[in-house]
Amino acid sequence: MLTKQKLPDAAELAAEAAADYEERYGSLPPKLIIEIAARTLFPDDVVAVSSFGADSAVLLHMLSEVDASLPVAFLDTGKHFGETLEYRDALVRDFGLTGLEIIKPLEERLAAGDPDGKLHLSSTDACCDIRKVEPMARAVEPFSAWFTGRKRFQSATRAALPVFEAVGHRIRINPLARWSADDIRNYALSRKLRENPLVAYGYLSIGCFPCTSVVQPGEDARSGRWAGQAKTECGIHLSGLEQSLASSEL
Repeated sequence: MLTKQKLPDAAELAAEAAADYEERYGSLPPKLIIEIAARTLFPDDVVAVSSFGADSAVLLHMLSEVDASLPVAFLDTGKHFGETLEYRDALVRDFGLTGLEIIKPLEERLAAGDPDGKLHLSSTDACCDIRKVEPMARAVEPFSAWFTGRKRFQSATRAALPVFEAVGHRIRINPLARWSADDIRNYALSRKLRENPLVAYGYLSIGCFPCTSVVQPGEDARSGRWAGQAKTECGIHLSGLEQSLASSEL
């Protein structure tokens, strides 16, 4: 008796593709990874997501050298440091980026869940969900893949970060995953890239101003995010994003 064979679903196919890409391209130089992804694997179907934070200039510079018109999504949470917004605009000018897309929280969700802008005081997770996770889902939903600037050295939770990984049926690409802090620093210095002005004050990982603090000597770069809490990620790189993407596609 013949049995019907179960066909792999989109998420399974994405996981297989990510593993294949990791094996074939994961050890290549970051700029070449970006070029292969943008021109061969996902032509006209990949977006970069940037916080314009402490070392965002490195990835954005590489992107601009591959194709300055590639879409770059910035999540405007309404809680960014003024310096970050100025830095964003300066890097866009420096690199001639023409594909900047500013994604904001939905007004109806802010009105319902954070009408006075103080939700972060009672629930940072809920605040991040409204201001970052759901907007992130909208930013990447039209694309098959996206670039991030995450690196393994940033925290223990990122120590085994692959270059290619599946999120649902999409592929997340971390071209700088294998680079060290020295690699990032040397690249930026050799090309005289503009630095986020907050770095000079000890902010080594920069997010929303209420939940970002100065990093102390000997601490990892992300220890200044949600200091004093067990929270180490806003959720845009965790399972909450996959759930938001699934909800947006129902």
